[in-house]
Amino acid sequence: MADMIAPDPVTRDILAIFEEVRYQLFGRLEGLTDAEYHWEPVGDCIGIRPGDDGLFRVATLFPESSPDAPDPVTTIAWRIWHIGNLCLRGYVIYLFDDAPDYGDRDVWPGTAKEGIQALAEDWEHFISRIAALGDKRLLAPIGMGPGGWADETYLKLALHALKEATHHGGEIGLLRDLYLREGV
Repeated sequence: MADMIAPDPVTRDILAIFEEVRYQLFGRLEGLTDAEYHWEPVGDCIGIRPGDDGLFRVATLFPESSPDAPDPVTTIAWRIWHIGNLCLRGYVIYLFDDAPDYGDRDVWPGTAKEGIQALAEDWEHFISRIAALGDKRLLAPIGMGPGGWADETYLKLALHALKEATHHGGEIGLLRDLYLREGV
């Protein structure tokens, strides 16, 4: 990613911000253990778990909120999955013509090392597509995609991806801080 230089100013700036967020997020993920990856700080935590076939899958795609109860707590594994698979990979699949074959999208790595690697790959796939657009295409309507995205711009999509990465990345950092202090 650091080698990508975009001549168009909007593309250049959005890629620079993505690089800063990537640096911070992956810095916080250094040394992540499998125990931290799956740590459930509360009893009704949502994570990824092995199925009868031994493959790990997310337990709940979209945790439900309620005005009568706090939002569900999710594991670091769930948050890494959410950024990588649900957001970045999903955006590539549904909003770009040249999506790779990801196989079974419901399956996610069960180890911290493999989960971080999958996130890095999903990040790179998404960023490479944003970089290739250039400002003119970045600022034009996408023209395809689910849920009203066809009328939105790729810039809005990139900004939404940044929002998801920073929001969930911050919570990953907090979960790591809490895990390290558990029982202290």
